[in-house]
Amino acid sequence: MILLTTLNARYIHAAFGLRYLQANMGELRDQCEIHEFDINQRPMEIVEQLVAHRPHIIGIGVYIWNVQESFELVSLLKRIAPEICIVLGGPEVSHESEGQPIVQLADYTITGEADLAFAEFCRQWLNGAPPPKKLIHATLPVLDKIVLPYDEYDDDDVAHRVVYVEASRGCPFTCEFCLSSLDVPVRQFELEPFLEALDDLLKRGVRQFKFVDRTFNLNLKTSAAILQFFLDRYEPGLFVHFEMVPDRLPDPLRELIVKFPPGALQFEVGIQTFNPVVAGLISRRQNYDRLADNLTFLRQQTGVHVHADLIFGLPGETLESFGDGFDRLVRIGPQEIQVGILKRLRGTPIVRHDAEWGMVYSDHPPYEILRTKLVDFESMQRIRRFARFWDLMGNSGNFPRTLMALWGSDGSPFREFLAFSDWIHSTLGRTHAIPLNTLAEVLRRYLNEVRGDSLATIDELLRADFDAAGRNDLPKWLRREGEKIGASRPLGGKLLPKRQAVRAAKSA
Repeated sequence: MILLTTLNARYIHAAFGLRYLQANMGELRDQCEIHEFDINQRPMEIVEQLVAHRPHIIGIGVYIWNVQESFELVSLLKRIAPEICIVLGGPEVSHESEGQPIVQLADYTITGEADLAFAEFCRQWLNGAPPPKKLIHATLPVLDKIVLPYDEYDDDDVAHRVVYVEASRGCPFTCEFCLSSLDVPVRQFELEPFLEALDDLLKRGVRQFKFVDRTFNLNLKTSAAILQFFLDRYEPGLFVHFEMVPDRLPDPLRELIVKFPPGALQFEVGIQTFNPVVAGLISRRQNYDRLADNLTFLRQQTGVHVHADLIFGLPGETLESFGDGFDRLVRIGPQEIQVGILKRLRGTPIVRHDAEWGMVYSDHPPYEILRTKLVDFESMQRIRRFARFWDLMGNSGNFPRTLMALWGSDGSPFREFLAFSDWIHSTLGRTHAIPLNTLAEVLRRYLNEVRGDSLATIDELLRADFDAAGRNDLPKWLRREGEKIGASRPLGGKLLPKRQAVRAAKSA
């Protein structure tokens, strides 16, 4: 018996890598099972479930979000059932491997893309001829030799989990903070078998597809074919997520994108920085004018939900220059702006800047930057809170009108929201477990007590935001005289992810 397991960040996430491994087990496929868990489950209980199957080999997917829990899992397994062969894989153990405690504890570690290498290892081990070295470097597989994993999604996955798909692997860019920059060149899966697999998933009832390709719109022919595929089969509830190169959106793709109804497409756009000096330091190439034109097109002429990424803490970036980029992005108007904190991922060349720019990272996952030569620790903490509160209030889509009152038509969204973020933290003393009505109340208080806006004006804006989101559970201070309050009205696009459903309700 061979078990494949990992600890997902949440139950809703299906482990894509494990399904690739299982699909490519060949003659060992019937001896292999996937057993997934999440990081909130107790390692002792996970071990109990795993050893109950009396496996000979357990393959464990190790990622930045689960490495600490995985170490405890492996430690327990080696104490309770030392006869089981433990094999690690995944990005967290594929780089700087030898010094990692979890790698030292496990029997074997396969680095790189193990789609085919894991099955070969199992054959050798089961035949009594295990590899002589604990560290196995997988040869980069030819994609047309890989069995596609989509049949490995079961009915429970289809009904309750995010279904991940990919048309390509690798990235043509060399951004120094990103592991994908190590995967050059970009390799494409054969298009027709891939589209056939997507069609099978649609027929089985899948309506939400998340593409993990780093540069979905790099290959025009492939991108156009996939968009046309979904356009031809569109029905309400379909939701497709892509990561796109922000400065590459030629007319043939634009012509297809405008045909999709609102809420059907989400584009994750990795901008990371608007500072050309910083972009040069980290080897990131992008045309900012073309980027801005593409995002403006998506927001003004399509129904695409745009999720844009910025990274704080890059070498050479200051609080002020980051704020300028944030303001520029707010003016373009994507539905979501994800403010990420720089992480020092294992194997990435971002470490070459450590001495010159005073880059100091946490030793513990997710290895976030703590301070730089230009940004002290206190400022870094302020931005961590800023990112959290922006996600709760800006990205949620619950307060678009009221938040605009913070900076008006010509103010700085970054400076004003940073001041608001500082005030929230000093008032509430926490960044999590804050109900929606509490967020509305602190926004109301800040605008009135700090900014001096009238309560009548603020309440009018908040009421409009609650109404647009279809909410009837208004706080008492926002209710009109004699108004009866019932349950929230259902959001438009109820089959969509929550935030996209909120946006759909407001545009309905």
